Amino acid sequence: MAVTGAKEFKNYIGGEWVGASSGETFESRVPATGEVLGSFPRSGAEDVDRAVAAAKHAFEEWRLVPAPERGQIMLRFARLLEDEKQELTELMSREMGKVLAEAGGDVQEAIDMSVYMAGEGRRMFGHTTPSELRDKFQMSVRMPVGVVGAITPWNFPIAIPAWKLAPALVCGNTVVFKPAEDTPLLAERFIELLSESGLPDGVVNLVHGYGEEAGARLVRHPDVPIITFTGSRETGVLVTKNAADNLKHVHLELGGKNGIVVMDDADLDLAVEGIVWSAFGTSGQRCTAASRVIAHEAIHDELQKRLVARAEKMRIGPGWDPETDLGPVINREALDKIHSYTEIGSDEGAKLLTGGEIASDGDLGKGFFYRPTIFSEVEPQMRIAQEEIFGPTTALIRVKDFGEAVRVTNGIRYGLSTAIFTRDVNKAFRAMRDLASGITYINAGTTGAEVHLPFGGTKDTGNGHREAGQAALDVFTEWKSIYVDYSGRLQRAQIDNVE
Repeated sequence: MAVTGAKEFKNYIGGEWVGASSGETFESRVPATGEVLGSFPRSGAEDVDRAVAAAKHAFEEWRLVPAPERGQIMLRFARLLEDEKQELTELMSREMGKVLAEAGGDVQEAIDMSVYMAGEGRRMFGHTTPSELRDKFQMSVRMPVGVVGAITPWNFPIAIPAWKLAPALVCGNTVVFKPAEDTPLLAERFIELLSESGLPDGVVNLVHGYGEEAGARLVRHPDVPIITFTGSRETGVLVTKNAADNLKHVHLELGGKNGIVVMDDADLDLAVEGIVWSAFGTSGQRCTAASRVIAHEAIHDELQKRLVARAEKMRIGPGWDPETDLGPVINREALDKIHSYTEIGSDEGAKLLTGGEIASDGDLGKGFFYRPTIFSEVEPQMRIAQEEIFGPTTALIRVKDFGEAVRVTNGIRYGLSTAIFTRDVNKAFRAMRDLASGITYINAGTTGAEVHLPFGGTKDTGNGHREAGQAALDVFTEWKSIYVDYSGRLQRAQIDNVE
């Protein structure tokens, strides 16, 4: 795919493509080369206000569209994504940096989510229950809430918007979408395809810009009752505080410090495959990345040797090169942060086994590349074992038995994803019960969630809500209980008052 060049792109508000009111712009660049993909509106409060007004106006008609019809639009969107999958995959390899296979998987997640949520247009189940009184019927139904403010990250630039927008739209809400400033062109294509699917004007609005400007206004806006945000814990706390005055529904998907347990009876070849994929896939830039490996002392040294050998064979390069195993990280700030944790780990006394340096030889020097990094002799309370690095770095922690493995795995502030490799069915079931996380894998890595099960975590990973599956509907709907009394007389709904 050719680089787009310095074309200027716009916001999408009320069915029209418009620039920022200020006229200011920012650039999107290829993290592998520094090339400019285009310029985008640096939106402010006035632009967000226009988008919210358009969404609020559109809501009054959109909420009345039958849910099966809304689902059909999502199905058409899925088909458009399928038609454009190759183009989106290649664009993602440039703007975000993912290798082609992972970029294609990102698009496929959006297809799958859109198809799944299209089906919810014909389900969206409520409940009926028997009344305690005669000649009375009762049920609960889901009702749309209004305008959704969706703020998404750069690491899954097609999948995560679909995770948020597909259920929000099927449920009858309208949306103001503020994507990450590192991947605005992918957001642009996402909205273009969504508008082509048949959404009425104003149902979805796109506002580019920075979090502290456009994002902050969206969070505070009094006409936006729902905020769905994926990003860092620190920003999630700020979102919660800023939304509190208006008692908004706030859905947060935040950080992770995910651990893979490898027991002494594990299939080590399988464990190595799972660890490499989970630790270094997407260059470690996943909330589900495995930045800790909790290894039983009986197999620790052999596992370490195999992991280092695999990491050192990984080919670093631009994501669009089919030979690349490890693409760039998103920007200079991320690169510097990752490298700072290498220095922190060494200062703490951990042993650097491989990697730990910025890859700058040849053409790699034009981009933001970091070599896959493995530490050993890591203690559970070290910063590199406690804090989210968001890069291709993992830490080996030695444990004596299953009980210690569980304690170490759980001994962090986050609770997103955990995994265990074992052939012992009893240990597997104990892990399912005892590992404190929203997701647990048995004999697989910490990544690989499917769209029809809830996605999310415990503790500081979020605030209890979930994306994907039917659980996502709880974020974007309110329950309404309905009572129909056809007795022809006033009845009181307390059993102890029955005459």
